Amino acid sequence: MADPSGSCFVEDILIQDGIVQKTGLFTPPKNVLKINAGGLVCLPGLVDMHVHLREPGQTHKEDMVSGSRAAAAGGVTALLAMPNTIPPCDSPEAVRFVTRRGASLPVRVYQAAAASKGLAGEQLNDFSVLKAAGAIAVSDDGRPLPDAGIMKQALIHAKAAGLPFLSHCEDFSLSRGGLVNEGEISRILNVPGFGNDGEAVCVARDVAVAECNSLPVHICHVSTAESVNIIRSAKARGVSVTCETAPHYFTLTEDLLLSRDADYRMNPPLRTRRDMKAVLAAITDGTIDALATDHAPHSPAEKADFFSAPNGVIGLETLLAVSYTRLVKPGHITLWRLAELTSQAPSKILRLPFAGIKPGAPADFCLFDPDWEFTVEPEKSRSKSRNTPFKGMTFFGKVKYTICRGKVVFDSEHKF
Repeated sequence: MADPSGSCFVEDILIQDGIVQKTGLFTPPKNVLKINAGGLVCLPGLVDMHVHLREPGQTHKEDMVSGSRAAAAGGVTALLAMPNTIPPCDSPEAVRFVTRRGASLPVRVYQAAAASKGLAGEQLNDFSVLKAAGAIAVSDDGRPLPDAGIMKQALIHAKAAGLPFLSHCEDFSLSRGGLVNEGEISRILNVPGFGNDGEAVCVARDVAVAECNSLPVHICHVSTAESVNIIRSAKARGVSVTCETAPHYFTLTEDLLLSRDADYRMNPPLRTRRDMKAVLAAITDGTIDALATDHAPHSPAEKADFFSAPNGVIGLETLLAVSYTRLVKPGHITLWRLAELTSQAPSKILRLPFAGIKPGAPADFCLFDPDWEFTVEPEKSRSKSRNTPFKGMTFFGKVKYTICRGKVVFDSEHKF
């Protein structure tokens, strides 16, 4: 286990009825399931606050069962499903569908409801009704709200309903049609580019609306140096803004697109080394609050053609290993900070209870081997899709066990 200093210590954990009963060094009771976790590190279960499960409407890519199994294999014990399904999750009935289905899944599945009807960005939904049905956040993820006026109303209604608003920041007048980051690589490939301004202009707009009206806002999948600077400055002024980034933005750069492999295409796109370093610095200094995957499955057939393929990559099974390898092992952050980024902070943003690993807390945690080096093999993914940008790459930190609600939902030695 890790403590706030970032160091590790040895403890036993006793679980009963899904709750941590006791921690420390003790002789375990007889006739209980025992896990020998020698050499493993225990962290609170990861909370991935940005996941596309594709159910209903596109279950050939992913469904709630396959997505939750992939989550468990990555140490994720709770996830937030985005609303851009077919049809969109913009009604109480749609939210209740996910809530009912989620009760039987190996990990905790929560739902973000659509902010606008049909994700069209024109007429806002009744956020209070959606919350009563079980939604824990609102977002039109995949599309931005089209103007500052409707954004203001969305933030007002989200605050009144007690729901976080998660903003997809993209100015379509600047980004529309862009396949990759605008710059040298887009010119070499001779394809339209999506420049940093397409993200940063919308981040600036949403931060300004939040600041002028004393309203909270959360910025999704930050990828540019300019966005980081806007958010860092806003936080210094006391603006109620939080943000997330994904492992591919602090690990990979646009150069991979020269392979013309659509598995490296996502929205926002991979950026330059300058942007990657800015995102890394923002994680280190606390500007970025949380890590999320933006897990976006697509079938191999859909990803086959570089120029026509949809944007999106999968990431549930690699969130912990990539973050541990790229952030903790080089000394950029501590294990404790990693737990904060992947569990405590997203829980706080989503207003979910977080108690850590202590007596009385829900038994949601993962055990991983920090010394186990492995290569990402897409064909072994628990997801229905294979579009990982980390294929063939080597990382440390293999998840050995995931425990959710006190039950072992993933064991690397057995297929779940």
